[in-house]
Amino acid sequence: VCDGKTDPDWIAMDLFSQAEHDEDAQAILISPDQDFLDQVQASIEKLLPTMARKDIIRASLTARAALVKVKDMNEACEVSNTIAPEHLELSVEDPQALLPKIRHAGAIFMGRHTSEALGDYCAGPNHVLPTSGTARFSSPLGVYDFQKRSSLIMCSPEGASELG
Repeated sequence: VCDGKTDPDWIAMDLFSQAEHDEDAQAILISPDQDFLDQVQASIEKLLPTMARKDIIRASLTARAALVKVKDMNEACEVSNTIAPEHLELSVEDPQALLPKIRHAGAIFMGRHTSEALGDYCAGPNHVLPTSGTARFSSPLGVYDFQKRSSLIMCSPEGASELG
């Protein structure tokens, strides 16, 4: 999700970092700024020939990428929640302002200088994330996945009588 004020070359490279995983990888940009989307498309065309994995990136971008124009940042968040991405970049001036609107994402990268590649290689977040839209009902692997829990139910004599 981008407000249209990030360097288009940076966004193109962020899309490449997803697309280079494999030909089935999905890379999506959501923005309310059509001129910016056009600039990112131009950056993709300019930078793609320089990439070591350009054939894989090209195949992925051709089959599974999208540059999505929305009416505003609220709609951008709605579209993102529908996608429920494994990785979500909020490449905007104030990512904290958008965060309450994000309900479904595995890992959220906050601000223009926090690319998803940092999460892959050095920022240190858990990299076992819900994929393929499963962030709608799953979370990243965490400590609760290794704890056994039980539900506790207790009624008073009066409560049990009233409940039946």
